[in-house]
Amino acid sequence: MSRRVNATNGDVKENTDGAREDPQKKQARLLAEDNGHFSMVRALHLADLVTELNGFCGVMSIFSALRYCIGSPTDYGNLWAALAFMPVGLFFDFMDGRVARWRKKSSLMGQELDSLADLVSFGISPAATAFAIGLRTPLDHLLLTFFVLCGLTRLARFNVTVSTLPKDATGKSKFFEGTPIPTSLSIAALMAYWVSQGWVHENVPFGTMLQGSLFEFHPIVFLFVGHGCLMVSKTLHIPKP
Repeated sequence: MSRRVNATNGDVKENTDGAREDPQKKQARLLAEDNGHFSMVRALHLADLVTELNGFCGVMSIFSALRYCIGSPTDYGNLWAALAFMPVGLFFDFMDGRVARWRKKSSLMGQELDSLADLVSFGISPAATAFAIGLRTPLDHLLLTFFVLCGLTRLARFNVTVSTLPKDATGKSKFFEGTPIPTSLSIAALMAYWVSQGWVHENVPFGTMLQGSLFEFHPIVFLFVGHGCLMVSKTLHIPKP
């Protein structure tokens, strides 16, 4: 998760009344006042478009997982596509911050887009792929939803607390509170290995417990539960590179 900081935060300009207006407040005011049909599109910066590509990859990953579900269970093409879109999304997640710094320009809306795109690409997308692979019992669904909600909560907390975390000499936060949501790609890598071995559906690692009952589940789903708990941890501090 590359948190984009407004490149103009240090530039406080005077308005027509001589008062100094914060750049972020100015952006919010301009977005609210512009009533043009395509005003929101015009407000996007280049870095925002890169962030949109991250979200695009996440949505395409979800659709690929769904296409696998309605196709032949032995044809893994769409399943591989679902897994491949995730690291491509991570590439764009890294690049949007670099583009913002290169252009020395970012938008207030872009900071929110970044978190929303991360939720789709690294929260919903891995859960949808796990469903496609075979984690399809009602209890599996509940636990995968828990994972996604942990990612949602983690991103919301980051947006609120990022300005209060200790900073280094460059002004960046010294550490992450809890694991960043893109670390869910570690689970995606495991799922890719399962697919390569044909460990899908009834061959999912560790099989099924309480089979035939209301509480039937796949023990492997607790990988997602554990990762969700790490994301929302308050005491786990991970130094930023």
